[in-house]
Amino acid sequence: MIYLLAALVPPLGLLFNGQPFAAIFNLLLSVVCIILGLFFHFLLLVPSAHALIAVHMRREDRRHREVVDAIRRYGPPPSAWR
Repeated sequence: MIYLLAALVPPLGLLFNGQPFAAIFNLLLSVVCIILGLFFHFLLLVPSAHALIAVHMRREDRRHREVVDAIRRYGPPPSAWR
């Protein structure tokens, strides 16, 4: 659901994902891309792409931290010694 929000309303999607500085940057990027998008239409996709990449990277960072915490708590998996 956060990916859909990030694609349709990028600053709001980033803000709801807990990235306020990225949301502010994306808002400024959106303004610039809307103005320049009148001439170069592909620029209208840049804020959405930025938001989707930022949301994905944040999700992967959370997943990585969970794995590292589990390894610290329970030790490496048995297959790690092969």
